[in-house]
Amino acid sequence: MSDMDVQIKQNVLAVMRLGRDREEAMGFFRVALGLYYLAGLMTDQAIDFKALDKVFNRFIYQTVGKGHSITSILQWMSGAKVLPVIESERFLNAFKTHCPEVSPDLIPFLMAMNLGVAKNISKLEVDGPVAEWIERQKQH
Repeated sequence: MSDMDVQIKQNVLAVMRLGRDREEAMGFFRVALGLYYLAGLMTDQAIDFKALDKVFNRFIYQTVGKGHSITSILQWMSGAKVLPVIESERFLNAFKTHCPEVSPDLIPFLMAMNLGVAKNISKLEVDGPVAEWIERQKQH
């Protein structure tokens, strides 16, 4: 899954198209793609991050244009603006339908993994709305 094949692109675009407006579609795109990226990191194989990011960044540029990268998407996913997407039944249903390679049950784990990476990069404590959301998911 760490490779960006045609099926993954089609899956992410299918989820994106279900957004009601440009802002929601962009949120759906960011989260679906970010979750694929993060799920692809769960491997025993060595990862060439430079090559991986290049493939993801090319797809992002081709889809939404300049100003976005896999890094900016993962940063966005560590902030409060991600909550309306990951709490959206419409997103969760679309993701479950169109992205079967990544179980929706993994979303809290992948979001926590993303926060952990953000913490390692920034050296700051990661708390706030996303961390609170992850904790609430553990209680379900």
